Amino acid sequence: MAASSSTPVFGDVYVDDLISSCGNSLDFTKPTAVYFNDRRHSSFLKASLSFRKKESYNSHLISVHVGPWLRNFHNSSSVCCVAGAAHNVSFDGNSSDERLANSTILSDPPILGEKALKLLSGSCYLPHPDKEETGGEDAHFICEDAQAIGVADGVGGWADVGVNAGHFSRELMSYSVRAIQEEPEGCFDPARVLEKAHSCTKAKGSSTACIIGLTEKGLQAINLGDSGFVVVRDGSTIFQSPVQQHGFNFTYQLESGRGADLPSSGQVFLIPVVPGDVIIAGTDGLFDNLYNNEVTAVVVHAVRAGLEPRVTAQKIAALARQRALDKSRQTPFSTAAQEAGFRYYGGKLDDITVVVSYITGSSNV
Repeated sequence: MAASSSTPVFGDVYVDDLISSCGNSLDFTKPTAVYFNDRRHSSFLKASLSFRKKESYNSHLISVHVGPWLRNFHNSSSVCCVAGAAHNVSFDGNSSDERLANSTILSDPPILGEKALKLLSGSCYLPHPDKEETGGEDAHFICEDAQAIGVADGVGGWADVGVNAGHFSRELMSYSVRAIQEEPEGCFDPARVLEKAHSCTKAKGSSTACIIGLTEKGLQAINLGDSGFVVVRDGSTIFQSPVQQHGFNFTYQLESGRGADLPSSGQVFLIPVVPGDVIIAGTDGLFDNLYNNEVTAVVVHAVRAGLEPRVTAQKIAALARQRALDKSRQTPFSTAAQEAGFRYYGGKLDDITVVVSYITGSSNV
């Protein structure tokens, strides 16, 4: 098993020190490319969405969690508790995809009155079984007081040239936290946060990135690549961030310098939310293995059972791992592979990061 040591960086930020490597017995379950020279690719799927006026919050106490794993869950503060192995769960739902035909941004959020909203979050990280000793390549953070979360997935194909992409993803998330701390009061902008974090990240490698923050205006987010998030309301998926890929299994990715995609290629979102909404953010280890209806089924069960976000995240991650190990069940990844002309069935074994956030009124926290 991987060992964890928690060291303080950026003041009240704690980072789990992990060293990662990549291994997968199936060649094309790794990205088909990790960087490119043709800058025309950067225009694919560019977002045409924009923010409205930014809202304010304070971020004086922030913890970043980069890789608490299966048997050695780490809890650096009361801000985010991730403890105990995820339990196996099973839901016999239809495997058909419930993706939204067209992701849309609602322009007018509901009137919320005087009740402030809070983001109550918990996470679970399961590295690829072959990478448990080194911790995998995913990274994520939860900032309670800043009401922000983020995930990143280091591109495993870098291992073919001797580069550990986990260093890049962890450094990117660490600098994202610092950028959040430095945001002007009342002007939280996840696109600016990602731009600053990327400019500071010098490690070799590349990764996806997804940063989400809750403000009085709604949920503000930026996503680049095939990590992402969904919003569940009353048992239905009301939003899913689109996947950004240059081709099958070739995700948009940030790299130090200007060798790959840039933060400006990320898609930016403003999503009105209400108490009771549930946000599920994750890396492709989640979304390659579970359809939306399967994720929603776990969320509905968890909310009805009164489970906290951490436990919900564990259950979603456990189900994703179960699907990843299934060699015959249809999954989002196998569907995409078949559409790309590959003869492939079953799940995709990978690092799995799940961050679950409940939207709740401050009086309910």
